[in-house]
Amino acid sequence: MTEVVITGLGAVCHLGGGVESFYRALLDPERAAPDTTTDPLAHVPVPNFYFTPEGAVPAEPAVVDGLPVGHATRTALTVAREAVADAGLAGALDAHGTAVLMGSSVADAYVVEDWRAHGSFPEEDRWTPVFSTASVVAQLLGVNGLATGVSNACSGSGYSMAIGADMIRAGEADVVVAGGFETYSRVALAAFNQVGALDPVSCRPFDVGRGGTVLSEGAGAVVLERADRARARGARIYATLAGSGWSCDAFHATGLDPEGAQIVRAMRDALEEAEAKPDDVSFIVPHATGTKLNDVTESRAMEQVFGPRTAEIPLYSLKALTGHTGGASGGLGVVAAALFLHHGSMAPNLPVAEQDPECRVHVPTEPTPLSGRLGMVNAYAFGGNNMSLVLQGEPR
Repeated sequence: MTEVVITGLGAVCHLGGGVESFYRALLDPERAAPDTTTDPLAHVPVPNFYFTPEGAVPAEPAVVDGLPVGHATRTALTVAREAVADAGLAGALDAHGTAVLMGSSVADAYVVEDWRAHGSFPEEDRWTPVFSTASVVAQLLGVNGLATGVSNACSGSGYSMAIGADMIRAGEADVVVAGGFETYSRVALAAFNQVGALDPVSCRPFDVGRGGTVLSEGAGAVVLERADRARARGARIYATLAGSGWSCDAFHATGLDPEGAQIVRAMRDALEEAEAKPDDVSFIVPHATGTKLNDVTESRAMEQVFGPRTAEIPLYSLKALTGHTGGASGGLGVVAAALFLHHGSMAPNLPVAEQDPECRVHVPTEPTPLSGRLGMVNAYAFGGNNMSLVLQGEPR
């Protein structure tokens, strides 16, 4: 099977703009209180949200070829450009051989929400489709291979990366810029309030007192390319995207199947494609949203895959630090995992105040040297869209 490697990373979230700021925050984690949205039309019980810092995402472009470009698309463009530059490919992408895949739940929905709030709909182009973001990113990167948006909700970026790797293996692209993005949406905030999925304090995965998640702006992207091509040009390789597994619960519009059968299937399929065994995995970045059902279901699913070793495998609980970045969450999880593999150590977690006894997992609060070269990233979504990715680090 064609080896697909990660040669560039891009990240932005409330922790800061750029991979360097992101990684620095992972190494020295601090629990930040969520912002309170100043949106005057957000009439919700829990108005908490994490926003990207001012200046982390450029205010331009506002329009491309007559199509409105909102904050969400500019956020995606920001991390795509960073990943391409990090890969050493800025200005050197092959136009026909490069594809762009971007996952998001609602993309630039706030543009339409703002039009509706002010009664100022334009005469034409009265919507902002999810797929337009990938098209804008591709155009501004100067490439015209496949450009598509993946709207599998909170697992969208994971699907983008898996599809991108499959495209490279199939010979449909030499390079893929893949990731996900999410920014503030009034409707999304209201929807999460309506289903009771928000914690009024903070995102506290695996904590017995957890009450839900906290939504957050963010984006994560990677550059994927054929390993032989990357090595021939002397590129830095963070990790190999060795396997992916996807499945769908088809159980409930928003809730996980509490049995977790399809989550188990996704993890096992990812390991099988990577030609790896459960014992080969040295750390996991779980989905771990902080909701009561998700954390317990994912913990039990990991026990089915990893057995008693589940209580020993180091987990990195990313959302405890970043909040839930929706369609970007899997992408940021992959960026974090690639950095851990590259540096040979997993960053410390924020402490869990009192761990839920139903979540028999290991969440270390000290830096953890990796015992092996394999890491797993999980991303789940409304509609039961499950994705697991297996990354393999370079020999040390």
